[in-house]
Amino acid sequence: MMNSSNIQVKQRGPYTYRVRFLAKENVTQDPEDNTVSFLQPNGAIFEPSLSVGTEADNFTVLNLAVAAASHIYQNQFVQMVLNSLINKSKSSMFQVRTLRELLWGYRDPFLSLVPYPVTTTVGLFYPYNNTADGVYKVFNGKDNISKVAIIDTYKGKRNLSYWESHCDMINGTDAASFPPFVEKSQVLQFFSSDICRSIYAVFESDVNLKGIPVYRFVLPSKAFASPVENPDNYCFCTEKIISKNCTSYGVLDISKCKEGRPVYISLPHFLYASPDVSEPIDGLNPNEEEHRTYLDIEPITGFTLQFAKRLQVNLLVKPSKKIQVLKNLKRNYIVPILWLNETGTIGDEKANMFRSQVTGKINLLGLIEMILLSVGVVMFVAFMISYCACRSKTIK
Repeated sequence: MMNSSNIQVKQRGPYTYRVRFLAKENVTQDPEDNTVSFLQPNGAIFEPSLSVGTEADNFTVLNLAVAAASHIYQNQFVQMVLNSLINKSKSSMFQVRTLRELLWGYRDPFLSLVPYPVTTTVGLFYPYNNTADGVYKVFNGKDNISKVAIIDTYKGKRNLSYWESHCDMINGTDAASFPPFVEKSQVLQFFSSDICRSIYAVFESDVNLKGIPVYRFVLPSKAFASPVENPDNYCFCTEKIISKNCTSYGVLDISKCKEGRPVYISLPHFLYASPDVSEPIDGLNPNEEEHRTYLDIEPITGFTLQFAKRLQVNLLVKPSKKIQVLKNLKRNYIVPILWLNETGTIGDEKANMFRSQVTGKINLLGLIEMILLSVGVVMFVAFMISYCACRSKTIK
């Protein structure tokens, strides 16, 4: 809600869904280039026992269609027409929607009056269930183990067509696993279709996960920095006004991969974002422990055994002289809608199996290596003693 010139937000939740539980589909091996292709089905099942309420809970949220109108349709005459339809549908800048409607879709009254074909169903993740992400084509490592799980193509391409230069490249894996023998000095590259880009993580600390030694890699603040601080990010800055000549940081404009809708992605509560982004929004409380993204990776196999992927979905709202409900806005706002905390960890049974089949055998190999080394040292010392004794007797 508006409070003076600021927008007031209040966190509610959690509301929990079980996701990524469906097995990969259309798995196809290609022996010629040593790759495997697959689709990742999308599905979400609400978990009431892990939620503070139900999918029928009401929320006062930004009106997604109205807020996006002035960005998608910038012609002033078109905005005048849209203004009359907004007024006729009795729509405003904010609306009350259930959780189910907000996430999975509702028929928007304003868009339903538009006299030419447009999608009238609006939802943050519409459509999601019964859809799939991909096709992914990844290397199986048969000819080169260092390429295991590296993405060759995504949807048949090696580039995304959203960004310029190296920012458009599809790098690394899908973060479920990495090539084996991970080292702490590595920068782990991975691609996330959720944020429409490749990104990276760096080593932070050693972690003991259910008796399994893992490396914790985190997304660094540098990955979200402005081109002023991190020149490699210059190609993620796609316009000069909202970004204040590419000096703002901590948010990513992904409108090109959202059919022109003014969607911005950030970390929750605008963690690592510049003051010009967060100051117009009241009610934020960013902290690294709760809002950063991390991956816990078993270094020998490269498997991700635990992760927390946190991201926030925001919508750009701009003043418009021709749209009455947006006319009195004092400035541009990047308004938080919700933030996601997608987590996963290896189960107890699988952890026991992993310890016995992988970690235990690796430790055994290490012990054998130490024993052989010790035997070698003892034999070498014994040889030197014998040699010195023999040499001593010869001198006498």
